[in-house]
Amino acid sequence: MSKVILVTGAGRGLGTDIARQALAAGHRVVATGRRPEQVEQALGGPQDSLLAVKLDVTSLDDAQAAAQAAVDRFGRIDVLINNAGNFVAGFFEEITPENMRRQIETNLFGPMNVTRAVLPVMRRQRDGHVITISSLAGVVGGEFTAAYAASKFGLEGWMESLHFDVKPYHIRTTVVEPGYFRTELLVDASTTWPEPTIDDYAERTASTIKAWKSVNGRQPGDPAKLAGALLAIAGQEQPPLRFVAGADAIEGVSAKARELLAQAEASRELGGNLAYDPTA
Repeated sequence: MSKVILVTGAGRGLGTDIARQALAAGHRVVATGRRPEQVEQALGGPQDSLLAVKLDVTSLDDAQAAAQAAVDRFGRIDVLINNAGNFVAGFFEEITPENMRRQIETNLFGPMNVTRAVLPVMRRQRDGHVITISSLAGVVGGEFTAAYAASKFGLEGWMESLHFDVKPYHIRTTVVEPGYFRTELLVDASTTWPEPTIDDYAERTASTIKAWKSVNGRQPGDPAKLAGALLAIAGQEQPPLRFVAGADAIEGVSAKARELLAQAEASRELGGNLAYDPTA
């Protein structure tokens, strides 16, 4: 069945793959980005089933205008795919407060802005599906990813809670946790690399940046296959609340689950006997 799918960050990378495959499958696509003319060009030019719209996800006004444009053109919004995001790399002490806020603004408040604009449409329809791209870094923290992981961990908690808020209106939610895919996340246009400012970190910062840059273009995951998987999920009547994408991510999330269980058990003796005793 043809759906109206709104995709953020559709001008390049995974967003372009999602929009292109959705069009090929017969869906109507609202493809958004900061420069809509480039988005339209990336997808093959003007098409009856394509609407390219300007959207900076950090702007609620942009998000509301994009949602209204989608309804004006196609009458509804069936699926929102929150894909736009970036990566602020670095050790925590070398990430400026301004860059930390920028990371949260884009990766967490950005999807919140777009979802806030789209939910009224989906509630009126009593139908819809919100898919948000998180990361393995939304489940497993790691070196050099303090800002990125903070934004994605926040995304996970928000999406998991959103599920309960919108379920009565037949709006489904899925949070996606990809591992390493050959998207454009690690190109300079999407990544803010830190400038060494603290001697203790300088050598590690330089070597870590070199290692991360060497990974770009060699990640094991195929974004075109991920796009196809996301569209398959968008077509399911009962989609998963969480979709772990890539063999590396599946292993990483599984290991984290085992680790959490072990930590809970290790806390049982001291942490399990803290109930208030009114007789004490």
